Amino acid sequence: MNNSILVKLNNAGFRHRDKWLVEGVSLEVHKGKIVTLIGPNGSGKSTTAKIVLGIYKNIKGTVEKYTNKIGYVPQKIAIDWTLPLRVNDFMVLTDDINDDAINEALNLTGVMHLKFKNLGNLSGGEFQRVLLARAISKKPELLVLDEPVQGVDYTGEIALYELIKKISDTLNCGILLISHDLHTVMTATDHVVCLNGHVCCSGSPTDVARNNEYKSLFGEQASQILSIYEHKHDHVHSNDGEIKKN
Repeated sequence: MNNSILVKLNNAGFRHRDKWLVEGVSLEVHKGKIVTLIGPNGSGKSTTAKIVLGIYKNIKGTVEKYTNKIGYVPQKIAIDWTLPLRVNDFMVLTDDINDDAINEALNLTGVMHLKFKNLGNLSGGEFQRVLLARAISKKPELLVLDEPVQGVDYTGEIALYELIKKISDTLNCGILLISHDLHTVMTATDHVVCLNGHVCCSGSPTDVARNNEYKSLFGEQASQILSIYEHKHDHVHSNDGEIKKN
């Protein structure tokens, strides 16, 4: 067995109320690698993530896990924004995390300056960075991110995907990333699995973008747009998405 494998799905699927939410999914997530699940709404992306996390128990197929150190950023999180909850308080809301670990996570995600700011005063991009900081504060070996750029504008999305790549490289953790499209994750992803209730296609971002089943789901325009992002960056993105020359 390859000792870099963190989790492996073998023909996995989940059925609910006589309907398959997803089936026939096989994939591996390795240390230091990013696997992205893409597909239209209702295609089984979040269901697959929950299979990996062990939230769904009565599944078809098998899940082989080789780590228990898992971080998770869900697609939706319920917060009463009227509560005076600071970032520092949010970090320790459900886990006992020491201050050094909190500071390290906030520094890595670029939001150390927000440590004592109320959550309700954060921008969409700042809040997503805090969620990432919370997920990595215990240094997980596997990180599951379900639509981690929602509520963020386009330039902010690119900055967040670059941050996710930085997290993977810095912590040498494997990442299972769910995204609504492919072109904005081009530079960060090692392997793509395209779902539509089952695996339509998989491979490198470029290979998937050229696949006819991907084109039928997202259209020829998506494949053409993708080529724009196949470039070497001569710039970096600040926390708010601003482009700065290197």
